[in-house]
Amino acid sequence: MDLVEKKRDEELVFDGTLLKVRRTRVELPDGNVAVREWINHPGASAVIPVFKSGETILVKQFRYPIGRETLEIPAGKLDPGESTLDCAIRELSEETGLVGGEFIKVGATVTTPGFTNEVIHLYVCQDPTPGAAHPDAGEFINCLRLPVAEVFQRIADGQIQDGKTVTAFLLARLQGLL
Repeated sequence: MDLVEKKRDEELVFDGTLLKVRRTRVELPDGNVAVREWINHPGASAVIPVFKSGETILVKQFRYPIGRETLEIPAGKLDPGESTLDCAIRELSEETGLVGGEFIKVGATVTTPGFTNEVIHLYVCQDPTPGAAHPDAGEFINCLRLPVAEVFQRIADGQIQDGKTVTAFLLARLQGLL
């Protein structure tokens, strides 16, 4: 059976600074019509910095939608016209101060395809050099340096639940980078 849903019409419900919410009427494979509400996202990049010591840096920040602090790899949205690699380089520098090193793309993750088209491109940065962090205005971050083995243990224990972080560490491990 062909599973493709065909767009009939679409309206912009909300036009925000970052997100745009759309309501689309689609024709289903059986000919019936349904409504899909979804968020249009510009995409993002995220990066695991890895030092020769076997350590990494995660960022701790408060995430309002879930009401608590999280431990995550440095990440951020793509600026218009920006490549995914340039975004990863920029975000690593802004959030941790780390610069340089070798960037290797390990994959991408579709975050929640039931309601958004967001794709996060995932990188490892080997042997970055320390520098001064310069987060965006309104972005408050603490950096935590941990052994990579401890990150995997925290993932297993449920202390790290951020999807992009878990996925990036899994892909990097499967590719022999961690």
